[in-house]
Amino acid sequence: MVSGSISAGELARKLVHVGVAGFAFLLRELSWPQAAACAAFAFLFNWQVLPRIGGRTMWRGDDHRRGYPKGILLYPLSVLGLILVFREELWAVAAIWAVLGFGDGFASIVGQAWGGPRLPWNPNKGWAGFVAFVVFGSLGATFLIGWTLHLPPELWGTRIVTGIAIPLALLLALVESLPTTLDDNLTVPLCGALLLPLLAEAEAARITGAPDFFARLSQGLGVNVLVAFAAWRARSIDVAGALSAIAIGTLITVSLSLRAFAVMMAFFVVGSAVTKMGYRIKAARGIAQEKGGARGWRNAWANGGVPALLAVAAGAAPPGLRETLTVAYAASVATAAADTCSSETGKAYGRRTFLITTLRPVPPGTEGAVSLEGTLGGLAGGALVALVGAACGLYGWPAAAVAAVAGLLGSLAESVLGTVAEERGWMDNDLLNATNTAIGGLLAAWAWSLLR
Repeated sequence: MVSGSISAGELARKLVHVGVAGFAFLLRELSWPQAAACAAFAFLFNWQVLPRIGGRTMWRGDDHRRGYPKGILLYPLSVLGLILVFREELWAVAAIWAVLGFGDGFASIVGQAWGGPRLPWNPNKGWAGFVAFVVFGSLGATFLIGWTLHLPPELWGTRIVTGIAIPLALLLALVESLPTTLDDNLTVPLCGALLLPLLAEAEAARITGAPDFFARLSQGLGVNVLVAFAAWRARSIDVAGALSAIAIGTLITVSLSLRAFAVMMAFFVVGSAVTKMGYRIKAARGIAQEKGGARGWRNAWANGGVPALLAVAAGAAPPGLRETLTVAYAASVATAAADTCSSETGKAYGRRTFLITTLRPVPPGTEGAVSLEGTLGGLAGGALVALVGAACGLYGWPAAAVAAVAGLLGSLAESVLGTVAEERGWMDNDLLNATNTAIGGLLAAWAWSLLR
């Protein structure tokens, strides 16, 4: 247990943060140019006027050293970005703004004042704040969606509450709680803009109402328990990692069938093999995977969390979007495979290792480093995983090619991002891995939508 406290300046900052979200109620009557002008004015006000009328009391230590309040300026800029992206659907702006304003604001107030048990993935955040984010974010999103769309309360119903508001608040609470130094006034709206369109198209009944739902559920649990137990016995995964793998694999199987799970299984087999490959060499260099190569729950969710989310989104999506999201799912897994294969191959057999951003030679295992051997290994690993999906009939061979290429590009993007992220302390390696699977999935979805 951790006792909590919140300073007067931080409390004032968060109360303003929550209060400003009240302006989202104006989206019901404003056109998007008017809304954009208001957001631009709010940015100018926060930048030039607020510090002169006592706003500096809400600045944090880093703000004073920097000379400007980064979060206070990012807030209106993020709202402006949302308005420009969803200019024809301002209800979406209202939903994300509600989660950002009410969810994030009350999470900080409750979390810092209440204290309590810490989150297992981020000891700097607590369960009290996480729950407050979900509760206040979903309540605010529900009300503002219905308000902006001019819907009477009796029509808000489960479609808005359980189909959009609660999942959006829950997913963005997870984003806000991740161990990153990136400002949540940027990460929460950005991820919200990516997730909300998927939630708006999703219907859980497409998964739970399918005739073979219970067959898929039993298959998913049965197969994944056996696979996880075998992996644990082979010391490829620890107990927490095995339980996480069961959850991830079952979600994928229930949403997209065992054919989709075969893609994830291919990644696990290939990833485990290359991790063990040349292990003595990597251990001698001090860059081998810890615990003898056994993967834990953090690694399982870092590589499987985004694919599981995309699989659920694909299963709940209408037919046209389902195909695109299925390719994105395969590409996210191919990205994880390409990243693991390139990293492990490069560590063991890379003769010339250099930073992808500067081409400067660096020792094997350096964050952001690549080698010819590692890149070829990554290409082979990603392609193999993508081809398994085509061989199983999950999608066609052209889709496999798109997934393979996106997987390689996603892994290379991680090398670029990793160099910058390490220097600036933005995120740890697990969060980098999750980010690169998302990049690979996004690239594949974009490419497939163009080619269809």
